[in-house]
Amino acid sequence: MAVTIKELADILGLSISAVSKALNGYTDIGQGTKNRVFEAAAKYGYKPNAMARGLKTGRSYNLGLVYTEDSGSGLTHNYFSPILESFRTTAESQGYDISFISRSVRPGGGEPLSYLQHSRYRNVDGICVVCCDFNDPQIINLMQKCSIPIVTIDEHFKGHPCVMSSNSNGMKDLVEYVISMGHEKIALVYGNPSSSTKQRYRSFLRTMEKHGLTVPEEYLIESLYHNPSATSLAVEQLLKLDNPPTCILLPDDFAALGVLEPFERHGIALGRDISVAGFDGVPLLQMLKPKITTVAQNTRNIGKKAAQLLISKIENPEIDLKDKYHVATKLIIGGTVAKIKTL
Repeated sequence: MAVTIKELADILGLSISAVSKALNGYTDIGQGTKNRVFEAAAKYGYKPNAMARGLKTGRSYNLGLVYTEDSGSGLTHNYFSPILESFRTTAESQGYDISFISRSVRPGGGEPLSYLQHSRYRNVDGICVVCCDFNDPQIINLMQKCSIPIVTIDEHFKGHPCVMSSNSNGMKDLVEYVISMGHEKIALVYGNPSSSTKQRYRSFLRTMEKHGLTVPEEYLIESLYHNPSATSLAVEQLLKLDNPPTCILLPDDFAALGVLEPFERHGIALGRDISVAGFDGVPLLQMLKPKITTVAQNTRNIGKKAAQLLISKIENPEIDLKDKYHVATKLIIGGTVAKIKTL
């Protein structure tokens, strides 16, 4: 059971006033005392009264989350789910609640609210925009006209900070590894247009060029993220080429499951006859045999960083934030990229 501020003060041997000042960042309380108070608050489950704090500061301590996901996975999406969870836990650890902002809300049974109207209706202090179509007029309206801080994930919108993986470095590391395994005929099946897609696509071509390797136009196929069926069609197209690739890089780990059916149909052994690599580093899919070679994205740090930036801007409006914050990726070497045998 959570303690009250009086009980917290008694535990620490401090006055209620001193504990309150420490929790609210007053400068007349030493850092050592602040650290003690925050550690005890976390240990004993103290949470400030949000309503009282809101009356005092003029804020709601509520963050809006705009999340639209078209693949049908919703909150179970194996890439975005851990990002959202990390965002939530980081926000809650700093005393903020989360409200999902959508266009389906009809106060009093009236017309649906726009994203902008819904954020005002919920009286949120800031907004995080995740997995959205940034060409959607409603999203553009929100990004341009909203007067409160906004942070985006994976897709940069001018004037607002964005948190994303180091997609360029991740793709570079992956291609360098595949080339080191003797592959020269490497195809790229890439996801639907986005900032992440552009970064990976350009990095793929740059790295191939750096090694003096050409990429035939038919080796570059646009597909969909998180869609094994679309991947299956793209792989089938590559297998029918007169000069098929020896390695295929796919949009993400879940989409990479789409190679199984066409490979089986053509009698191709995964990771032996033709190599495959994904992107994301989904822990569950790392349990498959053979384990997929991929690039792990640090979803926990992406969500955490987005929440920290948003809260920082809310509480310190004068600070300047960078346009983009890149979170490092990690190459995971599995068993789906075989070494090319040389004569």
